[in-house]
Amino acid sequence: MREFRLAALSVALMLVISPSVVLAETDRSETYRQLKLFGDVFERVRADYVEEISDQELIESAIRGMLASLDPHSSYLDEKSFSDMQVQTSGEFGGLGIEVTLDENGLVKVVSPIDETPAYEAGIQAGDYITHLDGEAVLGLTLPQAVERMRGPVNTDIVLSIRREGRDEPFDVIITRAIITIQSVRSRVEGDIGYVRITTFNEQTKPGLEKAVDRIKEELGSKLTGLVLDLRNNPGGLLDQAIAVSDAFLDKGEIVSTRGRDTEEGQRFNARAGDLAEGMPVVVLINSGSASASEIVAGALQDHRRAIIMGDPSFGKGSVQTIIPLPGHGAMRLTTSRYYTPSGRSIQAKGIEPDIQVSQARIEEVDGPRRRNREADLRGALDNPDTQQEGEAATGAEAEAGEEPQDYQLTRALDLLRGLRLFSERVVN
Repeated sequence: MREFRLAALSVALMLVISPSVVLAETDRSETYRQLKLFGDVFERVRADYVEEISDQELIESAIRGMLASLDPHSSYLDEKSFSDMQVQTSGEFGGLGIEVTLDENGLVKVVSPIDETPAYEAGIQAGDYITHLDGEAVLGLTLPQAVERMRGPVNTDIVLSIRREGRDEPFDVIITRAIITIQSVRSRVEGDIGYVRITTFNEQTKPGLEKAVDRIKEELGSKLTGLVLDLRNNPGGLLDQAIAVSDAFLDKGEIVSTRGRDTEEGQRFNARAGDLAEGMPVVVLINSGSASASEIVAGALQDHRRAIIMGDPSFGKGSVQTIIPLPGHGAMRLTTSRYYTPSGRSIQAKGIEPDIQVSQARIEEVDGPRRRNREADLRGALDNPDTQQEGEAATGAEAEAGEEPQDYQLTRALDLLRGLRLFSERVVN
């Protein structure tokens, strides 16, 4: 009887344990079956494809396809691409000076051109679609493949076929490749306001920002009343530099958090004491070309109410990519987490909404200038005896007409800071 009970207990335990065991075995079997499928396809291509292809090419192509199918930002970097990427983050690389991504239709979309690069000088704009490279369609290429084709020897030309919103027909742009040396931070003085532009986030950004603000302070001294931080058309870059730039303007509090699939491995980055702007009002300019690291800075300063965000909604890239070296085989860029602003917002596919939306104004002449009648047009109007003044006025009008188009968004930012200064002075008085 006792042996019978022990046997019954063993059967019961088997019934309790077996579902999970069977499930694990089934999963493992399915994985092996899929790997066998891959092996079968690999051998068939290797043996029967119309042209001979090396095993390395086949395997790397399979890896590229696997990563590219995950999201637009995961990719495989062969040894050359990995080396180019390392050079790029240091601030100098060869190419056109353009940040691109793949849209949902497989077209190459311009995130932004980089200031003072061949792409920028050629008039490439954020939001442009590149449909062909030297006459060959980009549809069907992975992002690394498209980028690789845009690279090439310095002083060689490439023809980009562009589709742009507002234009009915695509058009071609010829761009000459060059060594791209990125000056990450530029600055100047606008009256009593400091203007700082960050073009990308690389290893030079934090020290460049500190030097720029120091120069502005030295030039204006006590006259300095505010700062404009221009992040327009800034495609992003290094996460640690975005955190450092945010920290430069924040005394305390969270800057950004990242969360991956395992919620326990999330990270939070906090500001340390010290404000580079010493409490002065700050306006941050963004547009649809402001992506990734730019959005981290804008989101942190917006959530802490440390700056007024002005311009157009940003690009909306709220994911973090980790570069994982593969010894002897380059590296893989893998999306490992999403980032969140201090208030817990994910901006993935949404972007940062500006506090004050100001689109860049564009003045166009339509069907010739519209001219109203003036006093001089009236029959019998009196002559102006002061012909010298009239000549001077004409010269002034011609000079004004010949000026460069005004940066409307920057002008609004400067006006806002000056308005804040006047308001503060009136409250104090």
